[in-house]
Amino acid sequence: MHGYSRLGGARSGSSPPSSPRFRHGRSKSNGWANGFVGGGISGSKERTLEKLLFGLMSAVFRRRGLLFFAPLLYISGMLLYMGSLNFDAVSIKNGVVFVHNRAPPGSVYRSPQVFEKLWPLMESESNNGSVNALFRAWNMREGWKPCADKSVIKTELPVSNGFFIVEANGGLNQQRLSISDAVAVAGLLNATLLIPIFHFNSVWRDSSKFGDIFDEDFFISALQNHVHVVRQLPEDILGRFDNNISNIVNLRVKAWTSPAHYIQKVLPQLRGMGAVRIAPFSNRLAQNVPSKIQGLRCFANFEALRFSEPIRTLAESMVDRMVKYSSQSEGKYVSVHLRFEEVGMMLRGMGFDNTTTVYVAAGKIYKEQKFMAPLKQMFPLLQTKDTLATPEELASFMGHSSRLAALDYTVCLHSEVFVTTQGGNFPHFLMGHRRYLFGGHAKTIKPDKRKLALLLDNSNISWRVFKQQMKDMLRRSDQKGIELKKPGGSLYNFPMPDCMCKQAAEARNESVNARA
Repeated sequence: MHGYSRLGGARSGSSPPSSPRFRHGRSKSNGWANGFVGGGISGSKERTLEKLLFGLMSAVFRRRGLLFFAPLLYISGMLLYMGSLNFDAVSIKNGVVFVHNRAPPGSVYRSPQVFEKLWPLMESESNNGSVNALFRAWNMREGWKPCADKSVIKTELPVSNGFFIVEANGGLNQQRLSISDAVAVAGLLNATLLIPIFHFNSVWRDSSKFGDIFDEDFFISALQNHVHVVRQLPEDILGRFDNNISNIVNLRVKAWTSPAHYIQKVLPQLRGMGAVRIAPFSNRLAQNVPSKIQGLRCFANFEALRFSEPIRTLAESMVDRMVKYSSQSEGKYVSVHLRFEEVGMMLRGMGFDNTTTVYVAAGKIYKEQKFMAPLKQMFPLLQTKDTLATPEELASFMGHSSRLAALDYTVCLHSEVFVTTQGGNFPHFLMGHRRYLFGGHAKTIKPDKRKLALLLDNSNISWRVFKQQMKDMLRRSDQKGIELKKPGGSLYNFPMPDCMCKQAAEARNESVNARA
């Protein structure tokens, strides 16, 4: 007799959040005369232009000969009223009205000018004995504890309903997402999971298999009380499909599918055929799932997925070197997931001085020498994987983007402060993993990019004003990091610490001592 799902009943999961471009809208440039771009005009300027425009319309309607222009003026008035025109200047030439648009904030790269102006003030402040913000980064209050139970009593799992085969695609963290979801679905269906197959991605171009990136033995052992995992299918199962996995029916499951769908549609086919396949398996499980499924997803991601021995060996050496190079800050360092170079000014404004050791996690940077120079100037103790590891140590990793990303991931994981300037799986997983490891709290700085762009668009901004804005941003980031919200939400939708359960905070000393 087949076993039933061990993770309780399923309820429909909610759809993922809509794309930011639909939530925030986009400005468009359709061009009348010299064109205009989206965005509002403000205050008295808007009111003055409105009065002028409506005055002209009134005059037009009093003179029948000008009624030809009424539709055009009406449309212009409505666009103005709705805030669609962003006027910088209006000129008239040969009887034709020309509207000159003003470049929206952030569209003109003014950061170099801002840096040149503020740099002398940053330098003078570094030498006045101010306290490095790195020493105030941890702000332990009431914390969180992982919902995944590490002390599971060893019990015999029910008879499996069949074999579950998935194909993970994308880069390192997209693969992590697929594997974690596959473990959760296998637990839901009481299925035996085949070690996930990695699809060769034409973008990442990494031919690594599961065992090249993750520790297979540890993965199987860690999940033994939760889910059956095997390296290969038994011969009798393969024989049913002419010894070819591709002959196993590939179920077309929609993205963000609810647990209920898996129980109602996938489970009967799993029992009937003995094996089912879902390829590709990316974002195939809803974000909002019952707590038991969520706990298993967390456990798989943050506990069972340990990097392979070659990756761990080099990554741990790199962490040790970062701690050693950070002697001026008692072994504490900042890691940055770099997506724009202005992050250096942001950190200096927040109070991280030039004695702070910074690790930059990034791939190939466009015009690196030019754009990284200001960051190195502000933080002379800056490190990357290319400076932290020798060419000989990195030789076997070259050409394997996922293995290189695993090195970045590990060094960022153990940093005192993690700074993310972009969304995506890499920072989302790191935020959750750091909370999982460090007693529920680990400092993450996630800047308000819109506000930062506005500040850096002002080449006349003073250092005092810039610092105050950065300290406010740091304070808000800290509040988000410790804010207590109910568990059970999405594992991947941070900054909500969704995989954490509200309990007493665990002592951080354990994790610090383990790293020492």
